[in-house]
Amino acid sequence: MKSTGITRAIDNLGRFVVPKELRDSFGLGEKDQLEIFTEGDRIILQKYVPGCIFCGEVDGVVLFEHKRVCAACLKNLKKL
Repeated sequence: MKSTGITRAIDNLGRFVVPKELRDSFGLGEKDQLEIFTEGDRIILQKYVPGCIFCGEVDGVVLFEHKRVCAACLKNLKKL
């Protein structure tokens, strides 16, 4: 993991600011969502990209019954 040397304080509502330089370098825009993961004593932020509910694939995803499904999983569902 690479340290940026940037620190930010958390306010009384639990918020902090992600620096513009980091938002730009990771393609984060206004209203983009972040996924929050934990690993041991670490908090990991990642840009949220909705993927297939079965395999997690993010390319070629379509909505099926209000769920995101990729083309390959949709094909497998049709075989059932």
